[in-house]
Amino acid sequence: MRKQVDEFKYVAEANRLLKGGGILLVTQGKKGKPNAMTIGWGFLGTMWRRPVFIVAVRLSRHTLRLMEDSDSFTVCLPGKGMEKALEVCGTKSGRDMDKFKELGLTASKSTQVKAPHIEECPVHFECEIVYKDQMEPGELKKAVEDEVYTSKDLHTIYYGEIKGVYEVEGAKNKLP
Repeated sequence: MRKQVDEFKYVAEANRLLKGGGILLVTQGKKGKPNAMTIGWGFLGTMWRRPVFIVAVRLSRHTLRLMEDSDSFTVCLPGKGMEKALEVCGTKSGRDMDKFKELGLTASKSTQVKAPHIEECPVHFECEIVYKDQMEPGELKKAVEDEVYTSKDLHTIYYGEIKGVYEVEGAKNKLP
């Protein structure tokens, strides 16, 4: 059973995991098949007087098509022992495999958004897309663009208003 908690209760944990092994972005297109992608870049803060989780999805990713076909996403903090899920979701495409089936993950119905969350993750953020911005070549500081975008595979940045954050009992002890 999950309970709703303050939107900013897990800021430190989310940032620590983003810098470490990553966290899981989950979305679901209109066809109804959910997909999870490991992300290592994101921002959790306040924008437009609302709690917001900002995520970046490269143009080449299958997840981008699902995000474009949806109005929401969830961000799931993985539990201890989920290293294989993070690895697979960060290296394999949902175009080629059903990650949930392959990894034995459960796509659970979220409370406030259409996108599901991963039941095995002790904490998840439910986000409604309120804004997106497509990066354009030459707009980012040249040194950063040259370092990070050698393949020119830029990101679309999605701003998700946090509609709810949910935890299982003892969640902090279940996080890596």
